[in-house]
Amino acid sequence: MHRKPIHRIRRYVLSRRKWKLRFVFWGGAISIGAIAALFAIATVFADDTFRHFYHQHPYIALAIPPLGLGIIAALTRYLFKGSEGSGIPQAIAGLHINRSQMRASILSIKVVIGKIILTCGGLLSGASIGREGPTVHIGAAIMYSLRRIAPFRGKEMSRALILAGGAAGISAAFNTPLAGIMFAVEEMSRSFEERTSGTLLIAVILAGITALTILGNYTYFGTSDATTTLKEAWLAIIICGVLGGFFGGTFSTVLIYMTRRIAGFARRQPIVLAFGCGLLISLLGYFSGGDSFGTGYDQARGLITGQEEADLMFPIYKYGATIVSYLSGIPGGIFAPSLSVGAGMGANIAEFFPYVPFAVLVMLGMVGYFTGVVQTPITALIIVMEMTDNSSMLLPLMATALIAKGVARWVCPKPIYQAMAEAYIDIVLNQGDKKASKPKLERENKV
Repeated sequence: MHRKPIHRIRRYVLSRRKWKLRFVFWGGAISIGAIAALFAIATVFADDTFRHFYHQHPYIALAIPPLGLGIIAALTRYLFKGSEGSGIPQAIAGLHINRSQMRASILSIKVVIGKIILTCGGLLSGASIGREGPTVHIGAAIMYSLRRIAPFRGKEMSRALILAGGAAGISAAFNTPLAGIMFAVEEMSRSFEERTSGTLLIAVILAGITALTILGNYTYFGTSDATTTLKEAWLAIIICGVLGGFFGGTFSTVLIYMTRRIAGFARRQPIVLAFGCGLLISLLGYFSGGDSFGTGYDQARGLITGQEEADLMFPIYKYGATIVSYLSGIPGGIFAPSLSVGAGMGANIAEFFPYVPFAVLVMLGMVGYFTGVVQTPITALIIVMEMTDNSSMLLPLMATALIAKGVARWVCPKPIYQAMAEAYIDIVLNQGDKKASKPKLERENKV
Protein backbone atom coordinates (compact mmCIF):
# COMPACT_ATOMS: atom_id res chain seq x y z
CA MET A 1 0.00 0.00 0.00
CA HIS A 2 2.94 2.34 0.63
CA ARG A 3 4.74 1.73 -2.65
CA LYS A 4 2.70 4.21 -4.66
CA PRO A 5 3.29 7.23 -2.40
CA ILE A 6 6.99 6.35 -2.09
CA HIS A 7 7.22 6.04 -5.87
CA ARG A 8 5.64 9.46 -6.26
CA ILE A 9 8.04 10.99 -3.75
CA ARG A 10 11.05 9.52 -5.53
CA ARG A 11 9.79 10.76 -8.87
CA TYR A 12 9.22 14.23 -7.39
CA VAL A 13 12.71 14.35 -5.84
CA LEU A 14 14.67 12.73 -8.67
CA SER A 15 12.82 14.11 -11.69
CA ARG A 16 15.17 16.07 -13.98
CA ARG A 17 12.23 18.12 -15.25
CA LYS A 18 11.24 19.13 -11.72
CA TRP A 19 14.79 20.17 -10.90
CA LYS A 20 15.05 22.20 -14.09
CA LEU A 21 11.87 24.07 -13.15
CA ARG A 22 13.20 24.66 -9.64
CA PHE A 23 16.55 26.03 -10.84
CA VAL A 24 14.89 28.31 -13.40
CA PHE A 25 12.43 29.59 -10.79
CA TRP A 26 15.15 30.17 -8.18
CA GLY A 27 17.24 31.93 -10.80
CA GLY A 28 14.29 34.17 -11.65
CA ALA A 29 13.77 35.13 -8.00
CA ILE A 30 17.48 35.89 -7.56
CA SER A 31 17.40 37.97 -10.76
CA ILE A 32 14.46 39.98 -9.41
CA GLY A 33 16.37 40.71 -6.21
CA ALA A 34 19.49 41.79 -8.12
CA ILE A 35 17.60 43.94 -10.62
CA ALA A 36 15.49 45.50 -7.86
CA ALA A 37 18.64 46.41 -5.93
CA LEU A 38 20.33 47.96 -8.96
CA PHE A 39 17.08 49.73 -9.82
CA ALA A 40 17.02 51.15 -6.28
CA ILE A 41 20.57 52.46 -6.66
CA ALA A 42 19.74 54.01 -10.04
CA THR A 43 16.57 55.72 -8.80
CA VAL A 44 18.32 57.16 -5.73
CA PHE A 45 21.04 58.52 -8.01
CA ALA A 46 18.46 60.02 -10.39
CA ASP A 47 16.48 61.59 -7.54
CA ASP A 48 19.60 63.03 -5.89
CA THR A 49 20.92 64.32 -9.21
CA PHE A 50 17.81 66.36 -9.94
CA ARG A 51 17.67 67.71 -6.38
CA HIS A 52 21.32 68.72 -6.49
CA PHE A 53 20.82 70.44 -9.84
CA TYR A 54 17.70 72.21 -8.55
CA HIS A 55 19.57 73.63 -5.55
CA GLN A 56 22.43 74.75 -7.79
CA HIS A 57 20.32 76.15 -10.65
CA PRO A 58 16.68 76.42 -9.48
CA TYR A 59 15.28 78.38 -12.39
CA ILE A 60 16.95 76.26 -15.05
CA ALA A 61 15.78 73.12 -13.26
CA LEU A 62 12.16 74.28 -13.48
CA ALA A 63 12.34 73.81 -17.27
CA ILE A 64 13.30 70.13 -16.92
CA PRO A 65 9.96 68.56 -15.80
CA PRO A 66 7.86 69.58 -18.84
CA LEU A 67 10.62 68.73 -21.32
CA GLY A 68 11.61 65.52 -19.56
CA LEU A 69 8.04 64.24 -19.14
CA GLY A 70 7.26 65.04 -22.78
CA ILE A 71 10.25 62.99 -23.95
CA ILE A 72 9.39 60.11 -21.60
CA ALA A 73 5.78 60.11 -22.84
CA ALA A 74 7.02 59.84 -26.43
CA LEU A 75 9.35 56.96 -25.57
CA THR A 76 6.56 55.22 -23.66
CA ARG A 77 4.12 55.59 -26.54
CA TYR A 78 6.38 54.63 -29.43
CA LEU A 79 9.17 52.47 -28.01
CA PHE A 80 8.15 50.95 -24.67
CA LYS A 81 4.41 50.51 -24.93
CA GLY A 82 3.03 48.71 -21.88
CA SER A 83 5.49 50.30 -19.45
CA GLU A 84 3.24 53.23 -18.55
CA GLY A 85 1.70 53.78 -15.13
CA SER A 86 2.67 52.49 -11.72
CA GLY A 87 2.96 48.84 -12.77
CA ILE A 88 0.74 47.30 -10.09
CA PRO A 89 -2.48 47.64 -12.15
CA GLN A 90 -0.63 46.05 -15.06
CA ALA A 91 0.50 43.13 -12.90
CA ILE A 92 -3.05 42.65 -11.60
CA ALA A 93 -4.38 42.83 -15.15
CA GLY A 94 -1.88 40.12 -16.11
CA LEU A 95 -3.41 37.88 -13.45
CA HIS A 96 -6.89 38.19 -14.93
CA ILE A 97 -6.31 38.36 -18.69
CA ASN A 98 -6.60 34.86 -20.14
CA ARG A 99 -5.24 35.59 -23.61
CA SER A 100 -1.55 34.65 -23.54
CA GLN A 101 -0.62 37.12 -26.30
CA MET A 102 -2.24 40.05 -24.47
CA ARG A 103 -0.67 38.99 -21.19
CA ALA A 104 2.73 38.73 -22.83
CA SER A 105 2.41 42.31 -24.13
CA ILE A 106 2.04 43.53 -20.54
CA LEU A 107 4.64 41.23 -18.96
CA SER A 108 7.65 41.17 -21.28
CA ILE A 109 11.37 41.79 -20.90
CA LYS A 110 11.05 44.83 -23.16
CA VAL A 111 8.56 46.29 -20.69
CA VAL A 112 11.05 45.59 -17.87
CA ILE A 113 13.76 47.54 -19.69
CA GLY A 114 11.39 50.40 -20.44
CA LYS A 115 10.10 50.51 -16.88
CA ILE A 116 13.60 50.84 -15.45
CA ILE A 117 14.88 53.43 -17.91
CA LEU A 118 11.77 55.61 -17.95
CA THR A 119 11.18 55.56 -14.18
CA CYS A 120 14.75 56.76 -13.67
CA GLY A 121 14.09 59.35 -16.38
CA GLY A 122 10.99 60.52 -14.52
CA LEU A 123 12.99 61.05 -11.32
CA LEU A 124 15.71 62.85 -13.29
CA SER A 125 12.89 65.11 -14.48
CA GLY A 126 11.62 65.87 -10.97
CA ALA A 127 8.39 63.84 -11.13
CA SER A 128 6.78 62.87 -7.82
CA ILE A 129 6.95 59.12 -8.35
CA GLY A 130 8.31 56.01 -6.66
CA ARG A 131 9.97 52.83 -7.87
CA GLU A 132 8.05 50.32 -5.75
CA GLY A 133 5.07 49.90 -8.08
CA PRO A 134 7.37 49.59 -11.11
CA THR A 135 9.40 46.99 -9.21
CA VAL A 136 6.23 44.90 -8.75
CA HIS A 137 5.66 45.08 -12.52
CA ILE A 138 9.31 44.23 -13.18
CA GLY A 139 9.19 41.23 -10.84
CA ALA A 140 5.94 39.92 -12.31
CA ALA A 141 7.25 40.33 -15.87
CA ILE A 142 10.56 38.60 -15.15
CA MET A 143 8.89 35.67 -13.46
CA TYR A 144 6.23 35.31 -16.16
CA SER A 145 8.94 35.42 -18.86
CA LEU A 146 10.49 32.27 -17.37
CA ARG A 147 7.86 30.34 -19.35
CA ARG A 148 10.08 30.89 -22.38
CA ILE A 149 12.94 29.06 -20.69
CA ALA A 150 11.21 26.21 -18.87
CA PRO A 151 7.88 24.40 -19.37
CA PHE A 152 5.80 26.18 -16.73
CA ARG A 153 2.36 25.16 -17.96
CA GLY A 154 -1.21 25.93 -17.08
CA LYS A 155 -3.27 28.93 -16.06
CA GLU A 156 -2.67 28.42 -12.34
CA MET A 157 1.07 28.20 -12.83
CA SER A 158 1.03 31.47 -14.80
CA ARG A 159 -0.89 33.15 -11.98
CA ALA A 160 1.53 31.73 -9.41
CA LEU A 161 4.51 33.09 -11.35
CA ILE A 162 3.00 36.57 -11.61
CA LEU A 163 2.04 36.64 -7.93
CA ALA A 164 5.44 35.37 -6.84
CA GLY A 165 7.22 37.90 -9.06
CA GLY A 166 5.15 40.79 -7.74
CA ALA A 167 5.69 39.74 -4.12
CA ALA A 168 9.41 39.31 -4.72
CA GLY A 169 9.50 42.78 -6.26
CA ILE A 170 7.94 44.39 -3.16
CA SER A 171 10.20 42.39 -0.87
CA ALA A 172 13.34 43.49 -2.69
CA ALA A 173 12.17 47.08 -3.22
CA PHE A 174 11.42 47.83 0.43
CA ASN A 175 13.67 45.22 2.07
CA THR A 176 10.43 44.01 3.68
CA PRO A 177 9.82 40.30 2.97
CA LEU A 178 6.67 40.08 5.10
CA ALA A 179 5.17 43.05 3.27
CA GLY A 180 5.88 41.34 -0.04
CA ILE A 181 3.85 38.32 0.95
CA MET A 182 0.99 40.34 2.43
CA PHE A 183 0.78 42.68 -0.56
CA ALA A 184 0.43 39.72 -2.90
CA VAL A 185 -2.38 38.39 -0.71
CA GLU A 186 -4.15 41.69 0.09
CA GLU A 187 -3.92 43.52 -3.21
CA MET A 188 -2.81 41.42 -6.15
CA SER A 189 -4.90 38.29 -5.63
CA ARG A 190 -7.23 39.13 -2.70
CA SER A 191 -7.15 35.44 -1.90
CA PHE A 192 -4.55 32.99 -0.66
CA GLU A 193 -4.24 29.67 -2.39
CA GLU A 194 -2.36 26.87 -0.68
CA ARG A 195 -0.80 25.77 -3.94
CA THR A 196 0.88 29.17 -4.44
CA SER A 197 1.95 29.79 -0.83
CA GLY A 198 5.25 27.93 -1.14
CA THR A 199 5.98 29.61 -4.44
CA LEU A 200 5.45 33.04 -2.89
CA LEU A 201 7.65 32.29 0.10
CA ILE A 202 10.57 30.98 -1.93
CA ALA A 203 10.48 33.92 -4.37
CA VAL A 204 10.23 36.50 -1.58
CA ILE A 205 13.07 34.96 0.45
CA LEU A 206 15.47 34.58 -2.49
CA ALA A 207 14.75 38.04 -3.89
CA GLY A 208 15.02 39.62 -0.44
CA ILE A 209 18.32 37.92 0.38
CA THR A 210 19.78 38.92 -2.99
CA ALA A 211 18.78 42.57 -2.58
CA LEU A 212 20.08 42.54 1.00
CA THR A 213 23.42 41.14 -0.18
CA ILE A 214 23.83 43.92 -2.74
CA LEU A 215 22.48 46.87 -0.72
CA GLY A 216 23.36 45.76 2.80
CA ASN A 217 21.16 45.67 5.88
CA TYR A 218 19.34 48.98 5.69
CA THR A 219 16.07 50.63 6.69
CA TYR A 220 14.70 53.23 4.28
CA PHE A 221 13.44 55.58 6.98
CA GLY A 222 16.25 55.01 9.43
CA THR A 223 15.77 53.46 12.85
CA SER A 224 13.27 54.76 15.37
CA ASP A 225 12.76 53.52 18.91
CA ALA A 226 9.87 55.90 19.55
CA THR A 227 6.81 54.16 20.90
CA THR A 228 3.47 54.75 22.56
CA THR A 229 0.48 52.86 23.91
CA LEU A 230 -3.14 52.74 22.87
CA LYS A 231 -4.09 54.30 26.20
CA GLU A 232 -1.67 57.20 25.83
CA ALA A 233 -2.30 58.03 22.16
CA TRP A 234 -5.87 56.83 21.50
CA LEU A 235 -7.09 60.26 20.34
CA ALA A 236 -4.08 60.76 18.06
CA ILE A 237 -4.61 57.28 16.62
CA ILE A 238 -8.26 58.05 15.83
CA ILE A 239 -7.40 61.39 14.22
CA CYS A 240 -4.54 59.93 12.14
CA GLY A 241 -6.78 57.06 11.06
CA VAL A 242 -9.73 59.27 10.13
CA LEU A 243 -7.71 62.00 8.38
CA GLY A 244 -5.40 59.49 6.71
CA GLY A 245 -8.31 57.41 5.47
CA PHE A 246 -10.21 60.48 4.28
CA PHE A 247 -7.39 62.22 2.44
CA GLY A 248 -5.94 58.95 1.14
CA GLY A 249 -9.37 57.89 -0.10
CA THR A 250 -9.87 61.32 -1.65
CA PHE A 251 -6.52 61.00 -3.41
CA SER A 252 -7.61 57.67 -4.93
CA THR A 253 -11.03 59.05 -5.88
CA VAL A 254 -9.52 62.08 -7.62
CA LEU A 255 -6.97 59.93 -9.43
CA ILE A 256 -9.57 57.41 -10.64
CA TYR A 257 -11.99 60.16 -11.73
CA MET A 258 -9.37 62.28 -13.51
CA THR A 259 -7.82 59.25 -15.23
CA ARG A 260 -11.21 58.44 -16.75
CA ARG A 261 -11.92 62.06 -17.67
CA ILE A 262 -8.69 62.58 -19.58
CA ALA A 263 -8.45 59.06 -21.04
CA GLY A 264 -9.45 60.17 -24.53
CA PHE A 265 -7.07 63.12 -24.59
CA ALA A 266 -4.29 60.94 -23.16
CA ARG A 267 -4.68 58.51 -26.08
CA ARG A 268 -4.73 61.29 -28.68
CA GLN A 269 -2.13 63.66 -27.25
CA PRO A 270 0.07 61.85 -24.70
CA ILE A 271 3.07 64.11 -25.24
CA VAL A 272 1.05 67.32 -24.86
CA LEU A 273 -0.56 65.94 -21.70
CA ALA A 274 2.83 64.98 -20.20
CA PHE A 275 4.27 68.40 -21.08
CA GLY A 276 1.34 70.16 -19.38
CA CYS A 277 1.66 67.97 -16.30
CA GLY A 278 5.37 68.77 -16.23
CA LEU A 279 4.56 72.48 -16.11
CA LEU A 280 2.31 71.89 -13.09
CA ILE A 281 5.04 69.84 -11.40
CA SER A 282 7.49 72.72 -11.91
CA LEU A 283 4.97 75.18 -10.50
CA LEU A 284 4.37 73.07 -7.40
CA GLY A 285 8.12 72.55 -7.02
CA TYR A 286 8.69 76.31 -7.15
CA PHE A 287 6.15 77.06 -4.42
CA SER A 288 7.33 74.17 -2.23
CA GLY A 289 10.99 75.14 -2.49
CA GLY A 290 11.76 71.90 -4.29
CA ASP A 291 10.24 69.62 -1.63
CA SER A 292 7.50 68.28 -3.92
CA PHE A 293 10.02 66.87 -6.42
CA GLY A 294 11.10 63.22 -6.38
CA THR A 295 10.17 60.29 -4.19
CA GLY A 296 9.85 62.14 -0.88
CA TYR A 297 12.03 59.62 0.96
CA ASP A 298 14.40 62.28 2.26
CA GLN A 299 11.60 64.32 3.80
CA ALA A 300 9.95 61.27 5.41
CA ARG A 301 13.27 60.02 6.78
CA GLY A 302 14.10 63.46 8.11
CA LEU A 303 10.78 63.71 9.93
CA ILE A 304 11.10 60.28 11.54
CA THR A 305 14.69 60.85 12.65
CA GLY A 306 13.99 64.41 13.83
CA GLN A 307 16.24 66.09 11.25
CA GLU A 308 13.29 67.84 9.55
CA GLU A 309 10.67 70.14 11.00
CA ALA A 310 6.96 69.98 10.24
CA ASP A 311 5.84 72.06 7.25
CA LEU A 312 2.13 72.69 6.94
CA MET A 313 2.21 72.97 3.15
CA PHE A 314 4.54 70.06 2.32
CA PRO A 315 1.89 67.28 2.29
CA ILE A 316 -0.42 69.52 0.22
CA TYR A 317 2.20 70.23 -2.43
CA LYS A 318 3.33 66.61 -2.46
CA TYR A 319 -0.28 65.43 -2.74
CA GLY A 320 -0.83 67.60 -5.83
CA ALA A 321 2.52 66.75 -7.44
CA THR A 322 1.85 63.01 -7.09
CA ILE A 323 -1.59 63.28 -8.72
CA VAL A 324 -0.19 65.31 -11.61
CA SER A 325 2.78 62.96 -12.06
CA TYR A 326 0.50 59.91 -12.27
CA LEU A 327 -1.91 61.60 -14.68
CA SER A 328 0.99 62.38 -17.02
CA GLY A 329 1.06 58.70 -17.97
CA ILE A 330 4.79 58.20 -17.43
CA PRO A 331 6.05 55.09 -15.62
CA GLY A 332 6.20 55.59 -11.87
CA GLY A 333 4.48 54.50 -8.68
CA ILE A 334 2.68 56.18 -5.79
CA PHE A 335 4.02 54.15 -2.84
CA ALA A 336 6.94 56.38 -1.82
CA PRO A 337 5.17 59.72 -2.42
CA SER A 338 2.16 58.47 -0.45
CA LEU A 339 4.36 57.53 2.50
CA SER A 340 5.97 60.98 2.43
CA VAL A 341 2.57 62.72 2.29
CA GLY A 342 1.49 60.65 5.28
CA ALA A 343 4.68 61.54 7.13
CA GLY A 344 4.06 65.24 6.53
CA MET A 345 0.44 64.91 7.64
CA GLY A 346 1.47 63.11 10.83
CA ALA A 347 4.11 65.76 11.54
CA ASN A 348 1.48 68.49 11.32
CA ILE A 349 -0.89 66.56 13.60
CA ALA A 350 1.95 66.22 16.12
CA GLU A 351 1.68 69.93 16.85
CA PHE A 352 -1.57 69.21 18.71
CA PHE A 353 -0.22 66.27 20.75
CA PRO A 354 2.97 67.40 22.51
CA TYR A 355 2.73 64.50 24.96
CA VAL A 356 3.07 61.91 22.17
CA PRO A 357 6.57 61.42 20.66
CA PHE A 358 6.92 63.29 17.36
CA ALA A 359 8.20 60.24 15.44
CA VAL A 360 5.19 58.23 16.63
CA LEU A 361 2.77 60.70 15.04
CA VAL A 362 4.82 60.66 11.83
CA MET A 363 4.56 56.86 11.64
CA LEU A 364 0.84 56.91 12.45
CA GLY A 365 0.30 59.47 9.70
CA MET A 366 2.23 57.34 7.21
CA VAL A 367 0.19 54.23 7.99
CA GLY A 368 -3.11 56.11 8.02
CA TYR A 369 -2.61 57.91 4.71
CA PHE A 370 -0.96 55.00 2.92
CA THR A 371 -3.79 52.69 3.99
CA GLY A 372 -6.28 55.28 2.80
CA VAL A 373 -4.68 55.31 -0.64
CA VAL A 374 -4.20 51.59 -1.31
CA GLN A 375 -6.63 50.09 1.25
CA THR A 376 -4.23 47.33 2.31
CA PRO A 377 -3.93 47.87 6.08
CA ILE A 378 -1.77 44.87 6.95
CA THR A 379 0.73 45.66 4.18
CA ALA A 380 0.85 49.30 5.32
CA LEU A 381 1.64 48.58 8.96
CA ILE A 382 4.21 45.91 8.07
CA ILE A 383 5.97 48.25 5.62
CA VAL A 384 6.24 51.05 8.18
CA MET A 385 7.33 48.68 10.97
CA GLU A 386 9.97 47.00 8.83
CA MET A 387 11.17 50.25 7.22
CA THR A 388 11.68 51.91 10.61
CA ASP A 389 12.86 48.76 12.42
CA ASN A 390 10.25 49.38 15.10
CA SER A 391 8.02 46.45 16.03
CA SER A 392 6.93 48.02 19.33
CA MET A 393 4.41 50.16 17.41
CA LEU A 394 2.37 47.16 16.22
CA LEU A 395 -0.88 47.84 18.09
CA PRO A 396 -1.05 51.63 17.50
CA LEU A 397 -0.20 51.17 13.82
CA MET A 398 -2.74 48.38 13.45
CA ALA A 399 -5.50 50.44 15.05
CA THR A 400 -4.70 53.42 12.82
CA ALA A 401 -4.66 51.24 9.69
CA LEU A 402 -8.01 49.63 10.46
CA ILE A 403 -9.67 53.01 11.10
CA ALA A 404 -8.16 54.42 7.92
CA LYS A 405 -9.36 51.42 5.90
CA GLY A 406 -12.94 51.91 7.09
CA VAL A 407 -12.95 55.64 6.30
CA ALA A 408 -11.23 55.16 2.92
CA ARG A 409 -13.72 52.47 1.94
CA TRP A 410 -16.51 54.98 2.55
CA VAL A 411 -14.78 57.71 0.52
CA CYS A 412 -13.54 55.44 -2.29
CA PRO A 413 -15.55 52.17 -2.41
CA LYS A 414 -13.35 50.59 -5.06
CA PRO A 415 -9.61 50.29 -4.21
CA ILE A 416 -7.42 52.30 -6.53
CA TYR A 417 -5.37 49.44 -7.98
CA GLN A 418 -8.48 47.41 -8.70
CA ALA A 419 -10.09 50.35 -10.50
CA MET A 420 -6.90 51.07 -12.45
CA ALA A 421 -6.49 47.40 -13.35
CA GLU A 422 -10.05 47.24 -14.72
CA ALA A 423 -9.44 50.38 -16.77
CA TYR A 424 -6.18 48.93 -18.09
CA ILE A 425 -7.87 45.66 -19.01
CA ASP A 426 -10.41 47.66 -21.04
CA ILE A 427 -7.57 49.39 -22.91
CA VAL A 428 -5.80 46.11 -23.66
CA LEU A 429 -9.01 44.47 -24.88
CA ASN A 430 -9.85 47.45 -27.08
CA GLN A 431 -6.41 47.27 -28.66
CA GLY A 432 -6.75 43.53 -29.19
CA ASP A 433 -9.85 41.45 -29.64
CA LYS A 434 -12.82 43.70 -28.86
CA LYS A 435 -15.07 40.66 -28.64
CA ALA A 436 -13.02 39.16 -25.85
CA SER A 437 -14.91 38.98 -22.59
CA LYS A 438 -13.75 41.28 -19.82
CA PRO A 439 -12.42 39.40 -16.78
CA LYS A 440 -14.33 40.01 -13.57
CA LEU A 441 -12.28 41.31 -10.67
CA GLU A 442 -15.25 42.08 -8.43
CA ARG A 443 -16.04 38.59 -7.17
CA GLU A 444 -12.45 37.73 -6.40
CA ASN A 445 -11.86 40.98 -4.58
CA LYS A 446 -14.70 40.26 -2.20
CA VAL A 447 -13.08 37.11 -0.92
